[in-house]
Amino acid sequence: MNDLRFALRKLRKSPAFTLVAVLTLALGIGLNTTIFSLINDLFLRRLPFKEPSRIVHLDNGDKGRDLADVGISAPRYQLYRDGQTIFDGLAAENSAAQNSSPFTLTGLGDPVQIFGGRVTSNYFDVLGLRPILGRNFLPEEEESADVALVTKNFWQERLGGDQNVIGRSITLDGTPHTIVGVLPNVPASWFAANPTAEVWTTKPFQLPGFSYEQLMRGSFFLRVVGRLKPGVTVQQARAALPSLEESYRVQYPNNIDSAFVTTLRAVPEDVTRNFRAGFATLFAAVSFVLLIACSNVANLLLVRFSGRRREIALRIALGASRTSVARLFVFESLLVSVMAGAVGAFVAWHLLPLVPRIASNFLPLEANHATSLSVPVLLFTIGLSILTGLLMGIYPALQGSHIDLIDALKEGGRGTSGSVRQQRFRKILVGAQVALSITLLVGAALLITSFIRLSQQNLGFRSQNLWTGAITLPTSQYPDRPSRQRFVEQTLHELRSVSGLESATISGDIPLAGFSRYLYARGDRDVPPVEKREIVPGHEVTPGYFKTWGVPLLAGRDFNEHDTADGQKVCLISQAGAKQVFPGENPIGKTLFLALARWEIVGIVGDVRSVQVADPPGMEFYRPWAQYNLPYVHITVRSNLKVDAVTKLVQSALTKVNPGLAIAVPQTMDAVVARALGQARLMMWLLGIFAGVALLLASIGIYGAVAYTVEQRTGEIGIRMALGAQTRDVLRLVVNQGMKPVLIGLGIGIGSAFVLGRLIASQLYQVSAYDPVLLGGATVLLAATALMACLLPARRATRVDPVQALRIE
Repeated sequence: MNDLRFALRKLRKSPAFTLVAVLTLALGIGLNTTIFSLINDLFLRRLPFKEPSRIVHLDNGDKGRDLADVGISAPRYQLYRDGQTIFDGLAAENSAAQNSSPFTLTGLGDPVQIFGGRVTSNYFDVLGLRPILGRNFLPEEEESADVALVTKNFWQERLGGDQNVIGRSITLDGTPHTIVGVLPNVPASWFAANPTAEVWTTKPFQLPGFSYEQLMRGSFFLRVVGRLKPGVTVQQARAALPSLEESYRVQYPNNIDSAFVTTLRAVPEDVTRNFRAGFATLFAAVSFVLLIACSNVANLLLVRFSGRRREIALRIALGASRTSVARLFVFESLLVSVMAGAVGAFVAWHLLPLVPRIASNFLPLEANHATSLSVPVLLFTIGLSILTGLLMGIYPALQGSHIDLIDALKEGGRGTSGSVRQQRFRKILVGAQVALSITLLVGAALLITSFIRLSQQNLGFRSQNLWTGAITLPTSQYPDRPSRQRFVEQTLHELRSVSGLESATISGDIPLAGFSRYLYARGDRDVPPVEKREIVPGHEVTPGYFKTWGVPLLAGRDFNEHDTADGQKVCLISQAGAKQVFPGENPIGKTLFLALARWEIVGIVGDVRSVQVADPPGMEFYRPWAQYNLPYVHITVRSNLKVDAVTKLVQSALTKVNPGLAIAVPQTMDAVVARALGQARLMMWLLGIFAGVALLLASIGIYGAVAYTVEQRTGEIGIRMALGAQTRDVLRLVVNQGMKPVLIGLGIGIGSAFVLGRLIASQLYQVSAYDPVLLGGATVLLAATALMACLLPARRATRVDPVQALRIE
């Protein structure tokens, strides 16, 4: 305790040192705590399932048709379920595309769209999720029973925590469902960036708009999970899949998915795999910032302990052991790091709420955890603070305690630059800071350039002033295409009569927020077998769609009111599709084979990036809503009004058509685009911030090291000037010695930047990982900053009075 009190007194006596050291470390610890908090929420928080490491996710893909993670078909799931020997159970949810499907909830006030899924009866048994009230589904309820499981949030917020909730009825899509259980809240990470589900029902093999025969032809729409038998590894499960795949191909040779290959991943890794590479980069970058901060403070401690050589010598001469002297200095270092840890936690607490906004809410973070510091995070901060204190303090303390007593006592009040070993170590620290900084600068420059090029891509539509909202039409009220067409006609009539809305349209989906894939082939040639046909995005739209979205009509005609269900089946294709499918030909008048029929191409429209911003445009087609539609409706209006105002106007118009319907996820297309760019934006901002902090800390470190050297060599500089050295000679001397470790650090850092470029190459868009302009620009920026940091103390050295310097010496 005496040592601690003494260390605290010494820090109080040097407030400038204490403030600089604490703030420097607090920046590093605060940024590390922020990133670790996100990593904890995304990757380390256990899924609330029984033995989650045994749960796996099965998906389908076809490299030949550029398909990945497209879900499992009903016949494939049933064959795997009945023929496998490696799982305790297989279960499925019919929302593979979105991980959550919308229901219209009525009877509890105004109609509202909520999200959920339709699952097999054993779904939550396979996950190992037990209800907190009631029970899970029973096998006999899977195909025909109208029953529901709700989450704790739904129970408490929508049903008021009713203790008699079991057996209570709720109306979903116009059909009463009996609540049989209340489940714990499922974490947001289970749903990726999609809305979190609140309710689940059965009937997983019924997909609105699809017949049983269509589903059994291999339509892929199931999210399949399995629980491995005890002792079975993921590798063993993967090894067993080829035989199941072959059995499926033999039994269903003409199915859409007969050539698909099944992939299998452990669920804990699968739910966040899209974020892993980015956050690994961020964690490495923020660790670099902390290392730079630590080296800065270690340099300050070396200087501080070197200036206390006489005090150390007196302590040892009076009987203190070298161990006790080293311990005293380690305590000083620990005190600095603990104070910095407290300030860093405060910094992280204020930074955390900003991250979801930077990422446009694309991260699947829990609403109650995304802006708070959890116990594991605080423990991380405490551990990190202690570790940094030890790392910074041990070497300077050992160097400070191992001194020559006679030399130290002889020095009196005269300055000293410390031992040659200490000087060398300080130069190593400066070089390390520069190497780490240039690596971060290059990485930030690559990601910033990548984001700028990605965000400048032509999306093919005008997202400004576009509002969109989704509706699920209950099949009990809208069982077929004619009834859904009547709904669309009535809704558009009401919308187009609302003042404040410039234009309105309806489609089956919207760009960058989910889409449907369809098989197609050229209709003027021999149609290949199902398993050989291409699969591309297709859209169902009403007349006026392209005008509202700002998509240009390049050739032919647009859809109109004459394209009815009984008329000639027609379609439009994208410009890229025209070039890809009909190279050197005019596609107008030719046909596509779609949905067992031939559709005449009547027009070509501009390319739209409907899947991902980074994906180059490809073949896409559009069909009139009157001729083909599903019960999933997206209303889009162009208006200068705010989101809430437009939502009220659209809901009012919708109520006139059907008061039992509600709008889900009302939003602007600017928000959709921002979310599509969310991960790239987050990486750009955070790595840019880290690089800026690294540059600042490195320049402070270089300045401090050179300034200290100048101060300690005042006498030598005075002698040189007394003997005739000119100002430029002194300037050259100081700058040369200050820049030597910088240049060495730059050389090492450039090599590290090449390694970093290779690691983040998959996260770049239209930017070479070894771009010489970016690499050279970052190098020049850091070298210029380092030169300025050297010049300031060097200029001070040129103003040394030789007489005064010699008198002090």
